[in-house]
Amino acid sequence: MARKDRTGNRKTREQKKRFKKPKLGYYLIVTNTEATERCFFTGLHQALPEDVRNKLVIKVIETKTRTMIDKCLELTAYDAQYRIPWIVFDRDQVQGFDEIIAEAESRGIQVGWSNPCFEIWLYAYFGSMPVIQNSWDCCSDFGRVYENMVGQKYFKADEQMYEKLCKHGNEEKAIQIAQQKWEQCIREGKTKPSEMCPCTTVHELVGEVRGKL
Repeated sequence: MARKDRTGNRKTREQKKRFKKPKLGYYLIVTNTEATERCFFTGLHQALPEDVRNKLVIKVIETKTRTMIDKCLELTAYDAQYRIPWIVFDRDQVQGFDEIIAEAESRGIQVGWSNPCFEIWLYAYFGSMPVIQNSWDCCSDFGRVYENMVGQKYFKADEQMYEKLCKHGNEEKAIQIAQQKWEQCIREGKTKPSEMCPCTTVHELVGEVRGKL
């Protein structure tokens, strides 16, 4: 017997198809930035082979820092059994950085954080993750490296950002560098994300998605 929708009407075959569970997962990524992370993860999804891309959803939602967790939980409530929730954000000038990460993890949300900013992760595509303590200097320095490597100025809202990073850099190496930096921080006894600089966990999300191949 056909199931009914919330209005009491029977669902059509087209509706059932539309809500069919993606075979490789539904990544729900909530971020507090206006463009950078959205452009990056949209590019990551588009770069996947078509047969993989059609079985995997990556949806990026932008909101305020203070509402990231609530927004993520709200959106995950729909079809929660297969939505994979993440929040992605930077230390930057965020108040309660460590507390936000701890709360998210305690509520079943995975966190892709970067210290000092998302660009420290992008830096790794070009073979390094230098010690830079603040986001302003990190973005500025990365911009110079990006222009030198790519031949174009770095633009946070560049829809082709991911494609250019992979073309002129090395994603596999970037993941290795990020993992090594993480392990180095742990060896040095740094346990709070705010103390771990330079460091990021975005590579875990990227590696997980790439693992679908």
